[in-house]
Amino acid sequence: MQKPVQRGINARLNITGDEQTMPHSLLRSALYLLLLATGSTFAGDGDPAPAATDVLAPRAVILIIGDGMDEQQLTIARNYLRGASGRLLLDQMPLRANSHILSVEDNDSGKPVYVADSANTATSIATGTVTSRGRISTSAGSDQDLQTIAELAAANGYRTGIVTTASVTDATPAAFAAHISNRLCEDPDNIVEVGYQDIFLASCVDDMKTRGGKGSIAEQLVDSQLDVILGGGSKHFTPLAEDSDLSLLELARQRGFELVTSAEELAQTDTTGRLLGLFSPGTMPVRLQGEDGRAAEEPQVSALNHLHSYLGEVTLPAPMICEPNLAAAAMPSLQLMTDTALHLLSQNNPRGFFLMVESASIDKQSHERKPCGSIGEVEQLEEALASALSYAQSHPGTLVLVTADHAQAAQLVPFESHYVKFPIPIYTPGKMARILTPEGSLLAVNYATNNFSHEEHTGASVPLFSNQEGLGRIPAYVTQPEIFVIMRDYLQLPGTPGL
Repeated sequence: MQKPVQRGINARLNITGDEQTMPHSLLRSALYLLLLATGSTFAGDGDPAPAATDVLAPRAVILIIGDGMDEQQLTIARNYLRGASGRLLLDQMPLRANSHILSVEDNDSGKPVYVADSANTATSIATGTVTSRGRISTSAGSDQDLQTIAELAAANGYRTGIVTTASVTDATPAAFAAHISNRLCEDPDNIVEVGYQDIFLASCVDDMKTRGGKGSIAEQLVDSQLDVILGGGSKHFTPLAEDSDLSLLELARQRGFELVTSAEELAQTDTTGRLLGLFSPGTMPVRLQGEDGRAAEEPQVSALNHLHSYLGEVTLPAPMICEPNLAAAAMPSLQLMTDTALHLLSQNNPRGFFLMVESASIDKQSHERKPCGSIGEVEQLEEALASALSYAQSHPGTLVLVTADHAQAAQLVPFESHYVKFPIPIYTPGKMARILTPEGSLLAVNYATNNFSHEEHTGASVPLFSNQEGLGRIPAYVTQPEIFVIMRDYLQLPGTPGL
């Protein structure tokens, strides 16, 4: 893979992670003030840069992504969490637009693919470039690295961070700080060949450092300019780095990261430098469950319907109750991780920051046909959004965006067919789950994209929300790569018209 030209303040002043003598973020802020005082800028060589008078007031972008959070997921969650006549916090935001998903084949033809995955949709948002499924901020066919909004921001003096309830090496967070041909190459033990049982899934040999690449996703996160990394995925940082006798965790400490592994440690951290929080081996446990818990009426009846014959004889699932998942109790909430990131990125920072926050398991639970899990993760996103909006209210110059990377399989359907009285068997095809809501009604969710154990994404457009800073900047309809342009222009980064 071709290496991009090294850019930004650390390149221009010849500073590496091993040579820093003060915390990474403080060093960058101090150098920013020094260069500002002397009339210098942070832009890469040859790039236009904002005038000094334009950057005195800090600016920040908080991008919140609900993975798989389309209108169906929001409606299901709204009905359960707020009631049929209630409103989510999202519904009260000043701006609501529509984001159209774009994806292409993995070649130079540019032929469209109408249903995408998290890797290439997150890449669209992060880089402004349409690519193919499975790719992490690399181009379709040509496999060139694509500069991300986080990298561009860091190169121009902003602090940056990612927060997720997935593994931090998962597709969505990775797309903002890594470049690799396949999302499955998450650590050094999974780069030569990735498989499941006897099934070959992927290889990223050309991305290995010994081949001139940047290494696995976990290695790239350790080598990145990110100031804050919070989420799951500790298992991907225990392997030894490529051609090293040090684990990735040990290398992260060498790069100036403080490591925290529990909610208590996160709440008590007083670091003023870089922070790496890894709170579970993989994806963090979800807040709510019902599919594996207690059914409302008949505990022994499956939570998903069972089709008996092609004629349509069907056993409807017992209504389930969404209950707290005890495994999540010890985990930091998405809101706590967001609050911590906002504090670390903003303190003593005259420039501003970029922060991506992901509620990942709206999507992951929908893949597994678990609506309670998805509902609980929409609730987590709402709480993180409350923190972001509170921060923006007290810090003018903060753009808050909320969107999804793609649509998912869940559909809100009648819990009993409208045509039930017809003298023929009529039923909802696929799998259905029924939830007893706090209002005492039944909410039915249908999953029917395939007959495999995991549902697939769908190709619908997704919502895009913004606080008041988006008014006049965001049209009613955008293609997903235009979100990158909106964020770039708001932060007044190189490439913004007029700069």
